[in-house]
Amino acid sequence: MTALVVRLDGFDGVLLAGPAVRAVAARTGDVTLLCTRRGAPAARLLPHVRDVVVWEPAGDEGPRGVPEGQGDGADGLGGGAEDLVRRLRAAAYDTAVVLTPYGHSPLPVARLLRSARRAAWIGADGDEPAGVLDVCHRRLPGRHEAEAALDTAAAMGFRPRTGDDGRLRVLPAPDTAQLTGGNGPYVVLHPGAAAGSPEWGAERCAQTAALLADAGHRVAVTGTAQEAAVTRRVAGVTAVDLGGRTSPRTLVGVVRGADCVLAGDADIAHLAAAVGTPVVSLPSKAAPAGDRAPYKVPSVLFGDDACPGAEHEATPLDVVEAVRQLLAA
Repeated sequence: MTALVVRLDGFDGVLLAGPAVRAVAARTGDVTLLCTRRGAPAARLLPHVRDVVVWEPAGDEGPRGVPEGQGDGADGLGGGAEDLVRRLRAAAYDTAVVLTPYGHSPLPVARLLRSARRAAWIGADGDEPAGVLDVCHRRLPGRHEAEAALDTAAAMGFRPRTGDDGRLRVLPAPDTAQLTGGNGPYVVLHPGAAAGSPEWGAERCAQTAALLADAGHRVAVTGTAQEAAVTRRVAGVTAVDLGGRTSPRTLVGVVRGADCVLAGDADIAHLAAAVGTPVVSLPSKAAPAGDRAPYKVPSVLFGDDACPGAEHEATPLDVVEAVRQLLAA
């Protein structure tokens, strides 16, 4: 059986689809993942993904927010829906699992799959008209994105292998000790969206890096090539500046080796969760606090009104104390 899994949002959304991808692969073997250019770097990190098909739906804003900005590679698919339909027809998938973020309709991509006439069995999360979807699974209230994707896969008969705990996972990464400056303990500070937040900003990120160093932590500051000026400012003279120096795979290694990750956006928070590293989620207006909450790893979430260090009152000292608490635990 050949299977196509669809997730048409960003890097973090594709990571959250990983447990469902593994569930589908448990029955079908390695799968093909259809995603956007922004999600493609994450797709190539997931276990059991044999092929990545890149498609930009109408209205997509293009490649933004991808950690450590890598291109979509030779297997990326340009052009419009006609190109995608031709590729899908040639592949002749037996089944397609359409995973959509909360509040998004799977109907447009499901209709496109039907037009290809090569996905014999199509299922998705939603309540859509009969004849377009063979399986319509209605999402349970309050389900995490990773759990909702697993629920959709299960509704189509795809369940995780025995012993699979449903956590986020990525493929093994190379040793990155040379990048981080040695084999001793360190923490990762990824300013990301927090550096552009008027409530937080690059200056507070820089203060946090300096305070972490004062507390005895070795600090590695990560970011994309486009964020290199920010990472250089945040790192100052006390931290290792890795801005623009990592690919998605080496970033996995850097995050995996850290004692804790301070993340300014959802992409890095979920990447840390995929390698089991505790997370302090920095204040940011780029995404609701709940969207930045890492899945099934110890964490402290700033920017949530239910959190003692809510965004309007969080300080670099609060963040450093959160790191201390996480490491002590």
